[in-house]
Amino acid sequence: MNETERVFERFPDFIREFIYSHGWETLREVQLAAAKCIFDTDHNLLLTSSTASGKTEAAFFPVLTELYENPPAGIGVLYVAPLKSLINDQFVRIEDLLRESGIRVTHWHGDVAASQKKKLLENPSGILQITPESLESMLIHRSNDLVRLFADLRYIILDEVHTLTGSDRGNQILCQMSRLGHIIGRNPRRIGLSATVGDVNLVAAWLGAGSGRETDAPIPTEEKLHWRLGMEHFYIQNTRTDQAVEPREKTEPAPSAKTADAGYSFMYDCVYGKKALVFSNSREETEYLCATFRQIAKQRGDRDIFLIHHGNLSASIREEAELKMKEDEDLSVTCATVTMELGIDIGRLERILQNESPNSVSSFLQRLGRSGRRGQPPEMMMVFREEDPLPNTPLPQLIPWELLKAVAIVELYREERFIEPPVMRKLPFSLLFHQTLSVLASSGELSARRLAERVLGLPPFAAVPKEDYKELLLSMLQNDFLEMTEEKGLIVGLAGERLLKSFRFYAVFKDSEDYTVRCGSDEIGTITTPPPVGDRFALAGMVWEVEELDIQRKLIYVKRVDGKMEISWPGDYGEVHTRIVERMKQVLQEDTVYPYLKPNAQKRLDVARHLARNTGMLEHSVVHLGGYSWCVFPWLGTRSFRTLRKLIAAESGHCGITGIEYEGCYFIRFKMTKGNDFDLIRALEKRVEAGVSAEKLVAKGEIPIFGKYDEMIPNDLLRKAYAVDHLNPTEAGKRILQISEEY
Repeated sequence: MNETERVFERFPDFIREFIYSHGWETLREVQLAAAKCIFDTDHNLLLTSSTASGKTEAAFFPVLTELYENPPAGIGVLYVAPLKSLINDQFVRIEDLLRESGIRVTHWHGDVAASQKKKLLENPSGILQITPESLESMLIHRSNDLVRLFADLRYIILDEVHTLTGSDRGNQILCQMSRLGHIIGRNPRRIGLSATVGDVNLVAAWLGAGSGRETDAPIPTEEKLHWRLGMEHFYIQNTRTDQAVEPREKTEPAPSAKTADAGYSFMYDCVYGKKALVFSNSREETEYLCATFRQIAKQRGDRDIFLIHHGNLSASIREEAELKMKEDEDLSVTCATVTMELGIDIGRLERILQNESPNSVSSFLQRLGRSGRRGQPPEMMMVFREEDPLPNTPLPQLIPWELLKAVAIVELYREERFIEPPVMRKLPFSLLFHQTLSVLASSGELSARRLAERVLGLPPFAAVPKEDYKELLLSMLQNDFLEMTEEKGLIVGLAGERLLKSFRFYAVFKDSEDYTVRCGSDEIGTITTPPPVGDRFALAGMVWEVEELDIQRKLIYVKRVDGKMEISWPGDYGEVHTRIVERMKQVLQEDTVYPYLKPNAQKRLDVARHLARNTGMLEHSVVHLGGYSWCVFPWLGTRSFRTLRKLIAAESGHCGITGIEYEGCYFIRFKMTKGNDFDLIRALEKRVEAGVSAEKLVAKGEIPIFGKYDEMIPNDLLRKAYAVDHLNPTEAGKRILQISEEY
């Protein structure tokens, strides 16, 4: 009996029947590896393989086999996912698998009816699918009931683990797993699932932190790439006639220049009449693009097939998009953010359209992998739009950074299978504040020593010095987040109680005090700032006019009107890795003709290469722009770029530097009235040779706010964390020494 037969024979009848009904002729490599780990060891498991490779089934087949053969006395599996939509999708998939097994699955998040949750609490069993926020609420408010619910918990499954590793939200889950293990007296096995992991060993160590178990991470066989990929470029609102547009697939006239620019028309034609996902990097772009597509459809007399999906929309609007995308016979186009990037099964997608470039290789792979299921290769078209430059446009703004980044991302993965490794935070003070309140709220009064042992014993805080935690506790006492009893114990204070009373406390990611938008009885979504009555704003790809404001209840009543508008939300669009920016430089240096560049994009790259070579920006990282104007092209990722920017600012007095400007992590522009590029580089070189202290680069008056609870953290701790977790003096220093060799 070979390995496949041995594993298949171990599965119960309901799993075998599921395999037969789906037409699988053999078990996949990832499914065999998972079964071997789960059946033959007591280790944790990290499963990394491409999108749609069967990771979910690979994890659940052997886990369900064990639950079926030996039913747990309570909840046997805890499945934690970062998105409600992912839980909803997996809930349906697992329900289908479990129909004949007798094993119950319950999903639990803010949109699930209380009656469903009550059934589980009365009779805990089977599988519980939950968000980190709902699990946090359970740890705080049901601490006395957790042993009854989870006493026989065998497995904790983390889905889309690449989005969690090293982040506050992921570290919150590490805390939750450790706290749950402490309560029930043992650590259940952990299983992590992801299609895009940059450093398998690092992620495996993160997943198993504090579990006391080894973590197996089988490496799948490298698959041959088979993509359909295209990139095209357009200038915005110009009269050029040389911008090629793909032939329309419908016999009708093209729109006039007054109704839509060439780029938007091209994007519309890419997806209309297909089942497609359109990704943008922000909610603002997603809203505007959806509204533009609807406007073009109306002008052309086409059916409006456009849907929208992002985190500020109501659950009903998001679910409508998910359901329509799953219906094979319905040709729907959904404009989405990262909320559709993760593993929701939305059936057969014909194409992915990407507006501008993703920020990372990981994001590119996740989005590309949404298409091409059921035997077809994944297909993506990326479209770039930029203003037609004026004659006096400065050099750095003449470079198509987004196009270069997209090419660099594709080439890095194609050539090296490079995926960004996770960045682990050493001093997550915002999460430390949050977990301190959460632990005290669930446990009641604790001595300062006992509290420190319990909280600092959680894996994400292993590098936090005890004296820093003492400083945080003193600050929390002074600001009434904590209170000291007569017996010298610590309890939650009045300010802490106010935080704990809000459901927003359960989330550790930064959110805003949003206003709910309603049109009649329909909930549309949320926006951050309420416009005055009579004003208009965009949401859900449509325009609304404010009819009434209820500020106290944070409600906005609206009516729908025609038109298209922009809207903005606060947000952070992520970091770029140094390898990507270095490869962008190589794109400019080499003469390679990339087969996926369409005519306009190839022309745009040719112009950029000619410009870069003629201006010397590829040979010299510091370029004179004329007069007192200078520009540095450091080819560094976000953290190292930020460090270099601070080092240049530190030389402002010595070199007469003023007016520092920058864009992303691509260039730093400034005025320099004392000396020249040689003087600046020598000054920076001396700083590097003397040893760059990240903490000294953070000014005394600087208050770097990144995390949700950073405003509650003492300023000196914030500056320390910023220096450790948001700067990279080693890489920045190395690049300065490389630049000095140019002279």
